[in-house]
Amino acid sequence: MTPWVTRLIFANAAMYLAMRTFPAVLPSLVLVPIMLPTRPWTLVTYMFLHANFIHILFNMLVLYFFGPMLEMRLGGRRFLTLYFVSGIAAALVSVFFTPRAIIVGASGAVYGTMLGFARFWPRQQIYIWGVLPIQARWLVVVMTAMSLYAGVSGSRDGVAHFAHLGGFLGGLLYLLWIEWRSPARKFKRQAQASAPPVRDLDSVAERWRSIRREDIHPLNREEIDRIMQKLDRSGPSSLTFDERATLERFAGERSADN
Repeated sequence: MTPWVTRLIFANAAMYLAMRTFPAVLPSLVLVPIMLPTRPWTLVTYMFLHANFIHILFNMLVLYFFGPMLEMRLGGRRFLTLYFVSGIAAALVSVFFTPRAIIVGASGAVYGTMLGFARFWPRQQIYIWGVLPIQARWLVVVMTAMSLYAGVSGSRDGVAHFAHLGGFLGGLLYLLWIEWRSPARKFKRQAQASAPPVRDLDSVAERWRSIRREDIHPLNREEIDRIMQKLDRSGPSSLTFDERATLERFAGERSADN
């Protein structure tokens, strides 16, 4: 368990117990999209409310399984921002599709977390109910299709399907934004605009060689090891733009503020 995943799970559990103890407070914290102009705090508070034990159990299990690796990959600050951006995006999408519905739950936020995991580890095998294997990328595709179908068909199962889609959308937009601003993206843009002389690559390669292998998640080490072997064997000029961008990303993350 990572720090922010642990805190979020405890916060959700504490709020669930509090609402069972003081149910009179609940109406002022739930999200009713059409009432957002007069109750803007519900953009956040609704994420910590759940309809029943199964509801909170499912959301916290998703957060438990997908959140820690994503927090380690993004860092605490960015992970927390992704979580809340996804949850808020879920609420805003609901304004257009279910403006009068009463919405509670962390589903939008945890769906954004699920998408973040699939973006970084798309081929990671996930076992549904511990039995059915599916790659993370296809899990997101299936969940998106199910939510879209249920939302468009007007399913009356009491689930905020468009909020789930909003969580996916918010998570994707935030990840695209931080990737656009990342050192790797900046390096790639500069490299594609003008390939640097070999002597400049040699100086950059020294920084790449300073990447600490032990700081890299095991899922990324194999790719880094392959690129570093190519670097040592054939020199920096032999690396593709994508390979240089990958090394630049991990070299830049050493100094990133987590």
